[in-house]
Amino acid sequence: MASSIRPTLSLFNPSPRLSFSHFSTVVPQSKSFALKACRMFRKNGNSVRVMASGNVSSSLTASSPENVLEWVKQDKRRMLHVVYRVGDLDRTIKFYTECLGMKLLRKRDIPEEKYTNAFLGYGPEDSHFVIELTYNYGVEKYDIGTGFGHFGIAVDDIIKTVELIRVKGGKISREPGPVKGGKTVIAFIEDPDGYKFELLERGPTPEPLCQVMLRVGDLNRSIEFYEKAFGMELLRTRDNPENKYTIAMLGYGPEDKTTVLELTYNYGVTEYDKGNAYAQIAIGTDDVYKTAEAIKLSTGKVTREPGPLPGINTKITACLDPDGWKTLIMGASLYMG
Repeated sequence: MASSIRPTLSLFNPSPRLSFSHFSTVVPQSKSFALKACRMFRKNGNSVRVMASGNVSSSLTASSPENVLEWVKQDKRRMLHVVYRVGDLDRTIKFYTECLGMKLLRKRDIPEEKYTNAFLGYGPEDSHFVIELTYNYGVEKYDIGTGFGHFGIAVDDIIKTVELIRVKGGKISREPGPVKGGKTVIAFIEDPDGYKFELLERGPTPEPLCQVMLRVGDLNRSIEFYEKAFGMELLRTRDNPENKYTIAMLGYGPEDKTTVLELTYNYGVTEYDKGNAYAQIAIGTDDVYKTAEAIKLSTGKVTREPGPLPGINTKITACLDPDGWKTLIMGASLYMG
């Protein structure tokens, strides 16, 4: 855990544009995302019609708060990707592919907006949780802050993985060994930008990119928000009074088969500096309109009202959780009436 906690800062963007996933209105970038998103989830029974005037209507208008929150539990959701910024895209791609075994799925340069991003992971975007790296022209360093924790990666042989990372010049911040009070063998490493990765030794898993850890100021409040607004299931909690922290694992499936969100509460710490490096998680939904309503009913703040992106049919909404962590919600169906 971070030893020093600085005052919370707003997420600063040193470049005018980051990417579609940062709510840019760049249409060319959005189109490729929309095509992939449409294959991620099936259309549900709630119709949304785009009127000639451009206004969007939805069956949501007739829904009660109780119905909306109940619908969230039935929505077919999946964690899609996590977005963060790096100072040297090629260097990071090389580290992730050679040391962590990821594959470069695609790379996209937007010179008119002065950024490039790359998608990496352990399988196709339409079935796996992936990483979206963003490089803003001329920006070589970002502040990770004290709020972001780490990413988790499941590996078959942790000793072999750590030694490979060491040979490649990676930083080992915790040598392999059993977790305190448990049997799982873990290690911690850092990538070239200082992002921490927890390596967990596990057997074969369909989703090696298995965790995103964020620190929060009120664990119960955060659990309630992610359950109500995003329909996540609380998988387990673990209190560690010796080290003065408590964690909660939430997600859409078992920890050994899907990516989960790990929330950490450090005793007595209510605010964190989020820096300007980590951006957000993206989640897929069948209905961005109902999702936005659920967010409003769950102490979240909608920062981008639900609706279609200009020029394409993919619909999105965006929000902040009670601690100010950003989430992008993407609809996968065309919803055209």
